[in-house]
Amino acid sequence: MKDTVDANKTEKNSDGVLDWLKSLCITFAVVVLLFTFVVRTAVVNGSSMTDTLQDGDFLILWSLFYSPDQGDIIAANCEGLDEVIVKRIIATEGQTVDIDFSTGSVYVDGELLDEPYIRNLTLNDEGGFAYPVTVGEGQYFVMGDNRQGSRDSRDASVGLVDREDILGKVVLRLYPFSDLTVFS
Repeated sequence: MKDTVDANKTEKNSDGVLDWLKSLCITFAVVVLLFTFVVRTAVVNGSSMTDTLQDGDFLILWSLFYSPDQGDIIAANCEGLDEVIVKRIIATEGQTVDIDFSTGSVYVDGELLDEPYIRNLTLNDEGGFAYPVTVGEGQYFVMGDNRQGSRDSRDASVGLVDREDILGKVVLRLYPFSDLTVFS
């Protein structure tokens, strides 16, 4: 009788371990799929998005069925700088960007942009383009909110960002926890 009880106990323990391992594997698979197809992460490197974002901020990006839109903050692979950049989309395909560097004004399709989020005016011409410039198909003109301290589409090493280089839209600043922010 004792042998039967011990065998039942051993069988229940091994069933419990197998259930735990199955749960762990399923959880791992779901997390991998989630972070491959739905959300991604990025870390802000530098001060180009100050005051909106700070150096070292840990961001959550939405990538599933994401269609980039003017005004979105995105993270993208930048081959020219060999890093992931975090910038704001100023213009999308087919739109024309013109910058008056003497006044710091940015125009898209002839309309002055209302940019309450910028830290300073757009006074630096980084030599990437002769303005006005029309954004090509599948491309985006991006700039940092700290216009005096940002390497962005104005710079030839960044230029226009291709759609396939965009990792996703910033939807959450997760860290530092004291600055937890949801972006729409």
